Amino acid sequence: MYNGIGASRGIGIGHICRIIEHDLSFEAKMVEDTEAEKKRFQKAIDSFVEDTNAMAEDIRKNIGPKEAEILLGHAVMMSDPAMSGEMFKMIDSGQCAESALTAVCDMFIGMFQNMEDEMMRQRASDIADVKVSVLKKLLGIKDINISKVAQGTVLVCKDLTPSMTSQIVKENVAGIITEVGGNTSHSAILARALEIPAVLSVPGIVDIVSDNDTAIVDGTEGEVFINPDGDILSKYLKKREDYLAKKAELQKFIGKETKTADGETLELFCNIGTPRDAKKARECDGEGIGLFRTEFLFMDTTYYPTEEEQFEAYKEAVETMEYRTVIIRTLDIGGDKDIPYLGLKKEENPFLGYRAVRYCLGNVEDYKIQLRAIIRASAYGKVKIMVPLVTTVDEMRSVKKLVEEIKEELRDEKIPFDNGIEVGCMVETASASLIADLLAKEADFFSIGTNDLAQYTMAVDRGNADVAYLYSTFQPSVLRSIKYIIECANAAGIPVGMCGEAAADPLMIPLLMSFGLDEYSVNPVLVLTARCIISKWTKAEADVLAAKVMAMDTKEEIVATLKAASKE
Repeated sequence: MYNGIGASRGIGIGHICRIIEHDLSFEAKMVEDTEAEKKRFQKAIDSFVEDTNAMAEDIRKNIGPKEAEILLGHAVMMSDPAMSGEMFKMIDSGQCAESALTAVCDMFIGMFQNMEDEMMRQRASDIADVKVSVLKKLLGIKDINISKVAQGTVLVCKDLTPSMTSQIVKENVAGIITEVGGNTSHSAILARALEIPAVLSVPGIVDIVSDNDTAIVDGTEGEVFINPDGDILSKYLKKREDYLAKKAELQKFIGKETKTADGETLELFCNIGTPRDAKKARECDGEGIGLFRTEFLFMDTTYYPTEEEQFEAYKEAVETMEYRTVIIRTLDIGGDKDIPYLGLKKEENPFLGYRAVRYCLGNVEDYKIQLRAIIRASAYGKVKIMVPLVTTVDEMRSVKKLVEEIKEELRDEKIPFDNGIEVGCMVETASASLIADLLAKEADFFSIGTNDLAQYTMAVDRGNADVAYLYSTFQPSVLRSIKYIIECANAAGIPVGMCGEAAADPLMIPLLMSFGLDEYSVNPVLVLTARCIISKWTKAEADVLAAKVMAMDTKEEIVATLKAASKE
């Protein structure tokens, strides 16, 4: 058995087809006719952009518009003067096109690879994919046609790039195994969109296996079996049957309210990163937006977005949700998320530095642009403002004061808005959890960000593999923090939600029900799964389990107990 990251749930069984990487070596020679070399390079870029746009259109038709944007982003990237312009300059200095492409791409790859956030590191993977694709154009190399693989194929490759994925015929591919990639990598996103079981980051798997080997891909547990014996094969054939039956069961939750087994109604929202993601939330039956990460609007430009540009983006998401709640988080920048044009200083420890609300309150005029845009969008639906990385009561008071000033300005300008717009606090630091009772007097609602809460509570860099064993929301200290935060919100009579990954964890859900969580915000594709799990637990059952778990000393005991009680 080989272990990796279960990135797309399900059981896939089939015969292996390896996608071997081409030899992309070239002679780094100097050129004399730079104009001819630039024309050769431009021809390669034009061909790449044309092919990429065609593949994006195929993905849009066969998978969806959100997934097509990944490839469209590649085309835009290569057309960006910030990238291609540097390459042309190098060619002007006498470098060959291959050398110029490689040098500039490698520079950007190195920059993004050093960031802690997996979403940012994914940009390095995007640039690497673009580099390889354009290099193949320059070297005259053609790719394997994945669309021609036989039914029941398990694809094995170093990395499944978006350009490869565009060729996949869903009915023919039983599973995917790669050597690199994580849960937020594009290979994971596309595999989930295609509903193909996938296990990523299996070390050296391409060299371990051979074409036509039998493989079992357990995308739920992150396990891979090569040429399994009869007993293992029978076991996984049964597991695949059970998984498909459970998947079919989820369909009955479409259009239903989110209710516990004893009839209590809860809210099931979605996390999104762009206005277009709101459409996906609706398609997946989300009841609202629990987290709109606005920083992606800022990362996709080379300048600070204007009030009008931001307003249109927020308005689009709000109108898509048709008066369902949309919680918009103000700019959460800094730490591992850098935006060059903002001129953030390099810090020794950026996660403990000048980021999120600290940066915003230190740049009030820019912050007011964003707040004005959000408040204006509130005229078109039910909008709430959420403040990230709060550590003091003063921060909440300062943001609320700015909101009131902006309301007054908008009244004077006769611009419509929701006068009752709520301002809430994202509770994701140890400080915020310890003063949750005080913050509950200032905030209109809480949203618990478990990813950072676990990181800060456990003093663990979640991107550091050496201490990854400590990073878990099931650590007793993190669970106690979550319970206390929810109790403080309930005592103050304000709503409390959760927008971290734990909100969709089947093991965590009964604990959150017992603690009194009102709103669960999850990845859109997990809405029906979360609704199904919630429907299987009564409050009384959840309370018994929670009491047992909260008396335990270690994460291992807790997880084992929750797995034994699981109703997944």
